[in-house]
Amino acid sequence: MFLRHILSFAFAVSALPALAVTLGDDGLHKTDWMRETFLDLREDLVEANAEGKRFMVMIEQRGCIYCTKMHEEVFPDPEVTATIEDAFFVIQLNLYGDREVVDFDGVAMSEKDLARRWNAMFTPMVMFFPPEVPEGVQGNAAAVATMPGAFGRGTTLDMLTWVRDEGYFGDEAFQRYHARMIEERSAAQ
Repeated sequence: MFLRHILSFAFAVSALPALAVTLGDDGLHKTDWMRETFLDLREDLVEANAEGKRFMVMIEQRGCIYCTKMHEEVFPDPEVTATIEDAFFVIQLNLYGDREVVDFDGVAMSEKDLARRWNAMFTPMVMFFPPEVPEGVQGNAAAVATMPGAFGRGTTLDMLTWVRDEGYFGDEAFQRYHARMIEERSAAQ
């Protein structure tokens, strides 16, 4: 009888996600690598550059099953976590949030208005920015890459690596880079 209880407990625990995911008061997933800022994207970019990191904005929403998938299955992966922590300065915006955000062109608005302005229709939506954004340019026009929706570990890691290494300046578009990485990983096994 005792053994049956131990096995039942072990089975129940193994069915839980490997890492507990914290939800904030806004219903969004929170991680240690997300930054709390005054949400002036121009200032956030300056701070990212000062730390030698790439600036990344994640737009999410309460109850998003795809956001949950990313936070439970992809972001906890040690290599993904290490890449984000080492190379990215990340802020999170709420698709329906009311906090004031200042876009790169100096226009202040609520998170939900910024999301609408940037044509964010899916969550999570991750946008990556260059080290310098010309004056007067909106964020969606300045982004060097956008990851709309949930992706698996490999695609996410490849996107992070491609952006970190400024692959968008080269001749190899992300899809070709990703295909090459898939082939290299397969050959290594």
